[in-house]
Amino acid sequence: MNGGERTAVLAGLGTCLPRQEVDNAALLARLDTSDSWIRERTGIAARRIAGADVSVGDLGHAAGENALKAAGLATVDAVVVATSTPDRPLPAVAPRIATTLGLGAVPAFDVSAACSGFLYALAVSAGLVATGVAGDVLLVATEKYSDIVDPADRATAVLFGDGAGAAVLRSGRRGDPGALLGVDWGSDGTGRELISVPERYDGFLAMAGKRVYLKAVEHMAGSTLRVLDRCGWAIGDVDALVPHQANKRIIQAVAQRLSLPERKAVCALERTGNTAAASIPLALAHGQEAGTLGAGDRVVLTAFGAGLAWASAGLVWPDITTVRSEL
Repeated sequence: MNGGERTAVLAGLGTCLPRQEVDNAALLARLDTSDSWIRERTGIAARRIAGADVSVGDLGHAAGENALKAAGLATVDAVVVATSTPDRPLPAVAPRIATTLGLGAVPAFDVSAACSGFLYALAVSAGLVATGVAGDVLLVATEKYSDIVDPADRATAVLFGDGAGAAVLRSGRRGDPGALLGVDWGSDGTGRELISVPERYDGFLAMAGKRVYLKAVEHMAGSTLRVLDRCGWAIGDVDALVPHQANKRIIQAVAQRLSLPERKAVCALERTGNTAAASIPLALAHGQEAGTLGAGDRVVLTAFGAGLAWASAGLVWPDITTVRSEL
């Protein structure tokens, strides 16, 4: 591919987190655990939990509105929403968000790939742009895992939080800062029971922790190497790795597997926990604010989640704005 080929370019970021922060101490009354146990094994000190009056659509609307502001746009040609915790099985969340944002009758649909949802939706959105089907696309990742996590299950209750992140993609060329340079994605349905919600309407999330850990490290590291090859980069060229924020040990193990210095792996879950599909855009916003991501940096995004599904993407970080809010 050459620098003139049409591709999707990252033009702005938006985030929205619930105002309520639940720290580890608040969990001790109902769970057989301790603050030190949670921090040592997950790196999480607190997570944001949305109230009953705040929906997945509400969080997604706010994040999407912020991304549009960041990109300086009032409208887009399509809306793609990544979520594994929709407010209802039907209809999709995306048309509601498109309508509440005043975007008119634009095409809008959901993508369900659990913690890999943002990158799956990124790949789909980039395809719309690259083929000329859409010029500008609003990509929203929004989750409310507090609706599906058993508050009495130590294995999951300490991990997950709620939140949303969004990105605006515009049409551009491969030589532009922020251009998507390569994508790798895949799935393995034989592992579908490792992370699942058995009951359609009222079941809780179940997860085989040790096996998920091994699969996450294997697939995120492998997918990262494949996307590096597609971008024409070596591991030493990478300035920042932005992995799905599952837990700190997985992030550390992926960096180690790749022989990448741990300081180059963005870890942004200490005060938010695992926000599934929303974790990568939230981590991007954190990395930009902390100075971990700077204009011109070669950045790789990678994720793994239920399905099993995994994905990675590579881009050169642009000089963009992030707009944040709380609900």
